Amino acid sequence: MINSQDIKIGTCIRMDGKLYFCVDFQHMKPGKGNTIMRTKLKDVVSGRTLERRFDIGERLEDVRVEHRQYQYLYKEEENYIFMNQEDYEQIPVLKDLITGVDFLKESDIVDIVFDASTETVLYAELPVKTVLEVTYTEPGEKGNTATNAMKYATVETGAQVRVPLFINTGDKIRIDTRTGEYTERVKE
Repeated sequence: MINSQDIKIGTCIRMDGKLYFCVDFQHMKPGKGNTIMRTKLKDVVSGRTLERRFDIGERLEDVRVEHRQYQYLYKEEENYIFMNQEDYEQIPVLKDLITGVDFLKESDIVDIVFDASTETVLYAELPVKTVLEVTYTEPGEKGNTATNAMKYATVETGAQVRVPLFINTGDKIRIDTRTGEYTERVKE
């Protein structure tokens, strides 16, 4: 159990039978009355966020979590199989628990978060940015780079991304795995 004033960004709590991660918090001292904690909590399973106020001193059930690095190996039906880098243990992770799963390629290193008391996977997170090769896109037109026009491109994982007109098949691009947006072309 922890006190509400001990909540920080990244703290995991169990509330109403669900697990939530704190993504933002603020101590507030109104003109009169007790100090309160305003928090923004993200549901581990659904990904939805909610705002919640707690009185200072309120007791909450905290969950001890562990971040571990795993390497992606292959997909098996609805599960993605990952291998621990230290002991080579393999674990399956459901597709719904992986953020940015459309941009996951073989041998990517992923941060998997476990509930330390039950050893269950809470979620898996790709690095914020990843580099992928464009496997197909319509050819760009010369001289049409002044506008902010976009087109669709298919990357090596099969996902579709909106890219600027100057991107061609074979180019490597950097993608934000949280939003699926193109960020820049990578030159090698």
